[in-house]
Parts: sequence; C-alpha cells; structure tokens
Amino acid sequence: MLLRHARSLLFLPASNPRAIAKARTLPCDMVILDLEDAVPEERKGEALDGALGALAEGFGGRLSAVRINAEGAASHGREMIGLKGTAADYVVLPKVEHPKQVKDVFSVTQKPVIAMIERARGVLAANAIAAGEGCAGLFMGNNDLRRDLAIPDQAGRAGLSLAMQTVVLAARAAGIAVFDGVFNRLEDETGLAAECVEGHALGFDGKTLIHPAQVPVANQVFGPDAQAIVDARRLIEAASGGAERFEGRMIETMHVEQARALIARAEAVER
Repeated sequence: MLLRHARSLLFLPASNPRAIAKARTLPCDMVILDLEDAVPEERKGEALDGALGALAEGFGGRLSAVRINAEGAASHGREMIGLKGTAADYVVLPKVEHPKQVKDVFSVTQKPVIAMIERARGVLAANAIAAGEGCAGLFMGNNDLRRDLAIPDQAGRAGLSLAMQTVVLAARAAGIAVFDGVFNRLEDETGLAAECVEGHALGFDGKTLIHPAQVPVANQVFGPDAQAIVDARRLIEAASGGAERFEGRMIETMHVEQARALIARAEAVER
C-alpha cells in the first residue's frame, strides 16, 4: 500500500506485547510502534527491543513505522542505529523544525521519514521539511502544537486551522502524504467522526489514532464509499477527452485523473 492510501494509522506502545499482538488483528492501514510519548524513560530500551522483535514478525501486510524519540533525547541515536536494516517501512520523527533533522535520521536508518509538525517553528518550516531529503510524509502533532500556540484544550480546533492547512499545502507541493493529528476523547465516537470529516475536507489523507476502537471510523470517513467508486468508473467510461458534459456537469481531464486516483485508492485498501 502506498503511504497516501493509508486511512488509519494507529500508535501503540512498543513496550506492550499484548497491544502489538492485537494490532495484527485490526483493520488499520499502518501500525506505529511508539518509543516516545507512550513509553516512560526507564523503559525506552525495552521498548526498542520490543519494536525490533515485532518488526521481525511483521504485521500481515499492514504498513509499519516506529516513532523514535526526538533529536537530543538520550535514546535518539541508539534507536536510529537499531532500526537500520529492519523491516520497518517508515520512521516517525517527532518535533521536527528543520529539514536537516529528517535528513539525519534518513541517513542513519536508511528509512523514509514521516515528520511530525508539533511546534510553531515546524509549521513555518513545513515547506522546507516536506521538500527535504528523506521526507515521505507529514503528521500533525496537534496536542503539542496547541500547547505551543497557547490554545486552550477546550477551544476546539479553530485556532489550529491555519497551521493544519499550511501543513497540507506543504505536503501537496512536495507530492508527499499528510495525516491529521490524534483525537484524545476515547469514548466520543461522534466527535471523532466529526473531526475525521473536517480533516478529510482539509485535504488530509488519513488520521493518526491512539485506540483500536477509532480505526473503523477513520477507515469509513477516509475510504472511498461504494457509490463514489461506481460514479468514478462511470465518469471514466463516459469521458472522451477535453471538456464535455457529463450528467449535468462539465468534466475534463482533471476529473478523469481524480476518478482514477479514487479507484486506485479503493483497490489498494481492498488489497
């Protein structure tokens, strides 16, 4: 599966064998083994060992990634070296503010890097980060970004909208994937669905998640629905080139390309 086709990207502690085993039964598109926020300092080494063992066993065709600790953390170098030569598809790097941070991780791990944008400086540097060597995608780190921007927790996401759109624009200009941040309220499925719809409307490819129960909602919102696929196939069959009328609207080559991209995404998800 291409990274841009991923709908649901699930973080789980690399130090939790039960969570890792359960992830292999879930319909998530990517499993992210977390060595950072989900793991206390005294268990970082254990978590790295757990991640390496889990990667060796694989995740049944799901994309896999490891979130290492940020540049400057005591375990950062050890984690980079440990991931070189593993089966991880990607390395997730938190708190990115400069493209050199991504390049350094890519150089050591030889893995494409997904950069987390979690601070104001990261947002302002998003274009350079996205276009930099080794960067395969961007994650919104909305929890940390909210704190950096002094936005109250209860204020919703209105204050983050400019930052989110800036990150989407940077990813699209660089031709890489981009994913919305996590939703913290574990028992609020309605709120999760609303945030997924909002993220999809902003242009995100999918959503990062922190609980298995959130996976079906993200898959539904970010995955092409059956009717959209039928409509896309009908449009492609009807198109004959150039601008023309189709079912009461004007279509051109751009719309055919969009329809083909939607079908390719649906087929990737089905596989």
